[in-house]
Amino acid sequence: MKRSRSVISRVLSQPAPLPSLASHLDDVRLFRHAHCRGVLSDDVFPPVLAACRFSPSLSCQVHALMVKTSANLHPVPATALLDAYSRCGLLNNALDVFDGMALRDTVAWNTLISCLVRHGLAADAVSNFRSMAEDGVAFTGFTLCSVLKACASLCAIRLGKQIHAWVIGDGDGSVIMATALIDFYSGCGMIQDAFDVFRGLNCEKDVAIYNSLISACIENRQFKEAFSILRMMKPNEVTLTCALSACSESLNLTYGKEVHCVMIRHGFDSDATLCNAVINLYAKCGEVTSGRSAFELIPRKNVVSWTSIIEAYGSHGHGIEAWKLFRKMVEEESNNVSPNAVTFLSVLSACGHSGLVNEGRECFFAMSNKYGLNPGPEHYACFIYLLGRAGRIEEAWDLYYNLSLDSNKLNSAVSIAMLNACKANMDLVRGEQVAKHLMEQDAENPGSYILLSNFYAAAGKWEKAESLRRLMRERQLKKEVGNSQFDVMCCS
Repeated sequence: MKRSRSVISRVLSQPAPLPSLASHLDDVRLFRHAHCRGVLSDDVFPPVLAACRFSPSLSCQVHALMVKTSANLHPVPATALLDAYSRCGLLNNALDVFDGMALRDTVAWNTLISCLVRHGLAADAVSNFRSMAEDGVAFTGFTLCSVLKACASLCAIRLGKQIHAWVIGDGDGSVIMATALIDFYSGCGMIQDAFDVFRGLNCEKDVAIYNSLISACIENRQFKEAFSILRMMKPNEVTLTCALSACSESLNLTYGKEVHCVMIRHGFDSDATLCNAVINLYAKCGEVTSGRSAFELIPRKNVVSWTSIIEAYGSHGHGIEAWKLFRKMVEEESNNVSPNAVTFLSVLSACGHSGLVNEGRECFFAMSNKYGLNPGPEHYACFIYLLGRAGRIEEAWDLYYNLSLDSNKLNSAVSIAMLNACKANMDLVRGEQVAKHLMEQDAENPGSYILLSNFYAAAGKWEKAESLRRLMRERQLKKEVGNSQFDVMCCS
């Protein structure tokens, strides 16, 4: 099996969170009962491994039993074990299982390729697809769907088009294959090819392929096309979420209101996820009052709902209202919702924009003292920004200095917040210390040079300001050009 161990080690250092095992306990209990009665056979292992794929420890235990009974030598249970290890994050175990298989059929190769794609090893997936073909193992539509995902990740247009040509020659006109091709062309930025696949599909189109095409349009910023597709179908929750995302990205309130109406008409107005997307849409388009109305109509508000409306008020300068909503969230026991790290970041940001120092301090310390959440660099940056704006440079510096002793908590965002605090309070000595930290942390970011140059200019250090600009030109660092967009409504 071809694999890149260095890349695999990097992936293994970032294990994915595991889903709950609760729904599979019955299968595990039945398996244990069969084991105690001594009635195990090869056919018993695949079902229990489907349950164990959410538990690394159980997967290892079943593997040990398979070795004891020699079930691991047979392709069907071995393939189920490979899939279980893949899904619970034990990539090396999965690859070792494949390497130890005496007989590798199409299903085993498919499972391996899918495993590599799932763990972000697209190049290894393509390499093993070629090995599969060289070994004379017949591939299926499932194989090609997995390889197309890898091609999209690698932007391997030539291989993806070769697969498309094979699909046409083989006469595979299934919706599943067409959806995979649309996702591939979309991932490579070839939206017109994605539309050609959609138009060329002769069988009945389902909601999934419409959703895929809408997502493709959104990903490639073809928002009008996304809305035109929406009008051609009966939407579901996924469709409407994609459409609302398109409206938010394009700041198109008119279409957004249309989607909101469609959502209500089809009875999705109590869906928390969709309602949260509506709040986000109205907030981005400046309609905070409409967002609040949508929030109040949610029957079961979750932490995302509360965070969305708090963020909406905070981003539009209504810090006091954002703070009141936060207090209402944590004080009303009937809500049964606890704030998370994103909630606290939204509240701190709202307090920073509105100068609510005492409220911001209460929020910052409650995060760890009351809710047991460790503040991240972004929380420290928000709090330092708040203190700096309020002229409390000593308190901001004490916090920053303590953070500088722990490199895991100090990043460029925190240093930028502290530098802005020094600039606002004309503290040149401390500002130069922060500037040194910032250049060590983010020397290739042109924004850091401009920020430091502006700091020196504000302090009257024109020579240092100019030297930074000159150094930026020598290193050919250019700040990304900003842009704005707005929707033009034409009335006739």
